Amino acid sequence: MTNLSPATVVPPRGRSGLRSMLPRWSPKLGIGLALIVAITLFGLVGPLLLGDPNLIRDLGLTSPGGEFLLGTTLTGQDVLAQLASATRGSLYIGLLVGVMATVLSALFGIIGSYVGGYVDEAFSLFSNVMLVIPGLPLVIVISAFVPADQRGSWTIAVVLAITGWAASARVLRAQTLSLRNRDYVAAAKVSGEKPWRVITVEILPNLLPLLASQFVFAVIYAILSEAGLSFLGLGASNSSTLGTMLYYAQNGFALQREAWWWFVPPGLVIALFGCGLSLVNFSIDEIINPKLRDIPRRRAAEPDRAAGPVASTDADADAVMTVRDLSVVYRVGTPVHAVKDVSLTLRRGEILGLAGESGCGKSTLAYAINRLHRPPAEVTTGSVTFHDRDGDDLDVLALGPGELREFRWSKLSMVFQGAMNALNPVITVRAQLEDVLTTHRPGMTGAQRRARCEEVLRLVGVDVRRLRSYPHELSGGMRQRVVIAMALLLDPQVMIMDEPTTALDVVVQRGILREILRLRDEIGFAVLFITHDLPLLLELADRIAVMKDGEVVEYATAEEVYARPAHPYTRELLESFPSLTGERGAFVRTGDRAEPAGAEPAGAGGVAGLPGGPIPSGPIPSGPIPSGPIPSGPIPSGPTPSGGVR
Repeated sequence: MTNLSPATVVPPRGRSGLRSMLPRWSPKLGIGLALIVAITLFGLVGPLLLGDPNLIRDLGLTSPGGEFLLGTTLTGQDVLAQLASATRGSLYIGLLVGVMATVLSALFGIIGSYVGGYVDEAFSLFSNVMLVIPGLPLVIVISAFVPADQRGSWTIAVVLAITGWAASARVLRAQTLSLRNRDYVAAAKVSGEKPWRVITVEILPNLLPLLASQFVFAVIYAILSEAGLSFLGLGASNSSTLGTMLYYAQNGFALQREAWWWFVPPGLVIALFGCGLSLVNFSIDEIINPKLRDIPRRRAAEPDRAAGPVASTDADADAVMTVRDLSVVYRVGTPVHAVKDVSLTLRRGEILGLAGESGCGKSTLAYAINRLHRPPAEVTTGSVTFHDRDGDDLDVLALGPGELREFRWSKLSMVFQGAMNALNPVITVRAQLEDVLTTHRPGMTGAQRRARCEEVLRLVGVDVRRLRSYPHELSGGMRQRVVIAMALLLDPQVMIMDEPTTALDVVVQRGILREILRLRDEIGFAVLFITHDLPLLLELADRIAVMKDGEVVEYATAEEVYARPAHPYTRELLESFPSLTGERGAFVRTGDRAEPAGAEPAGAGGVAGLPGGPIPSGPIPSGPIPSGPIPSGPIPSGPTPSGGVR
């Protein structure tokens, strides 16, 4: 068995308010800020302390040392004083371009896409035209047409801003098109808020990290582009920048004269400032994509694990999968212990229900069992053993990539939460089903693959003509059946279903559950059924495990959970569901309970005597809905008959 070392977990501390909009502190952020602050202070304070950078002396090309820490130019000017003044000029142009390019991208990207219609089309067309024009050649052409005596810092900044906003505008447009369809934006419109307020209050705060990132990128682009223009002699003629320093060094043959102190310092300042901005930009990306915050900087070394069969255990002789003391930790800034020492046993042909509120660790447990968890999630302790039909016991946590690929879907498959997200919207149902067979059964012919796809669709009650359909052409219930059919393609022994009936109406939900029961009876696979609906599991499952805060607080048969819930949390879950046949909490029973006359005895899955259940297996009754007028008159009072809506 795989037994990993235990983890020490600190309770998480949340980030809220303004702090959530700031990058998380990290070494790269610290280094980036240090470089930016140091160079900015040098550019702001240096010219005040280092004297006149244009003072000519009879000390041409003096090497660094003594009075001149960075030496002198060909005409005896102090390189250090020139570097401070040039740094200030480059920072000034970078700031101007950053502000103007960000404003232009926000105007064309945010306002245009929010207004929509012809305005959006016109703004988008103009942005695309500006984007396909090569940037540097356009800058060179525009700069060349401006007379040299009029080519100042503002002129260069305007030219660079005009040519550098289009890419950012496209990104902002895409994000705004997504945001303007959100419910909270629609609610603001319905409440009568003016468009400018919807943009500034509802949409703009969500785009601030993106705008900040694009501002930083614009500053980098401006400094590098200005240096390139100045080196070509097209820069600001009446301003001192790092680019003009390089231009004069090149004209003074500094490289041929081996006067490295003339051209190396300005190039080094450009490189360090660009590096600092890039490091800060990477930190801003953590806000745009919070998943980047959770990537562990250092992964703990895992012990060597031998794959293959494991020693026989004391597991139930009829068990198909055994989970022992499994723990999963999310290695974020403050580690989160999502699953704590969970032990479960799934028997062949059994439906094991896993219930609990959202965020209690149900899906994390399912992903860990199937080895689908990704960093920062990490299995810290425990074992997952699969008991194969041929008698071998496989340690799932020890399987290598190739063995795990072969194990999944052929022995253990999974129905993911949200059928529409589990199906590729641009590929037909047939292509997606055949892709599983092509990967795991490469020896099958095309005709055999098609026949198998048709067979599993018939099993779940879907017309085989739907093989040519795309997911968006199917109803929610039909998409869910297709996902179940995909999980059945390779006749797995275990199927993990992560809330397979989420977002389905009660009629379709009941039909899906009937199909699951029927398929379980016909094929004989075991099911780990995950849901937050405990009364549903009382009708469906053989045994139920109740999770709270990552722990299994109750583990018993469905009958025992229904009649004699042992844990207070289980009782709270049951009491949270009102019953139409009694007061709130009518699901809770204590002591012996007499079964209603004619009720099905418990033991075939689910609890007998529940309102409306257990769910019968077999085909769903078909036929037209009875027509005719709805009976009029007052609604009769009194208790709802047994078998009514729960």
